[in-house]
Amino acid sequence: MANVSVYNMEGNEVGTMELNDTVFGVEVNEHLVHLAVVQQLANNRQGTQKAKTRSEVSGGGRKPWRQKGTGHARQGSTRSPQWTGGGVVFAPTPRDYTFKMNKKEKRLALKSVLTSRVQENKLVVLDELKLDAVKTKTMQNVLNNLKVSKALVVMNDFDQNVVLSARNIANVKTASTSTINVYDILKYNTVVVTKAAIATIEEVYA
Repeated sequence: MANVSVYNMEGNEVGTMELNDTVFGVEVNEHLVHLAVVQQLANNRQGTQKAKTRSEVSGGGRKPWRQKGTGHARQGSTRSPQWTGGGVVFAPTPRDYTFKMNKKEKRLALKSVLTSRVQENKLVVLDELKLDAVKTKTMQNVLNNLKVSKALVVMNDFDQNVVLSARNIANVKTASTSTINVYDILKYNTVVVTKAAIATIEEVYA
């Protein structure tokens, strides 16, 4: 089992903690990690791109001129794609980009990125994270004490004081154990997680 240091909010080491190898010591599966990131980004796409085909643009009901004898090429509508104001050939239509991953694949992808953060010494464990009031400066001081920037702060439960205090800090995001995902863990340089959150993650994913 991997041993990591536990820090307090002043940045002082107050002990160590053993991490469960079934969550924080698995073999990293890069393929599933990549698939999980692609899935999350694809599922976030709105897919609202739209252009009108010749059947949807207004006008063009009347044949512009007779079929023969004018010297012009034959035309059936002024809203054909080759006309100004005509429809678009094979126009894009709203579509759903989402696709699914198996539950086991999602779990293994999350375990893989957590393991990689431990191996790279980018997982910082806090004994607790409690703020008496909503104060951005206090939250910034905690991060400075831990010497981290661009961090994902993971808590066991939703803590309004922490969430609101971190909201205005650039490159810092808060999450609970139920909302962590592969993309966010990879996006931020450091994962700051409380001891209680570690216990919950191990309980859910072990």
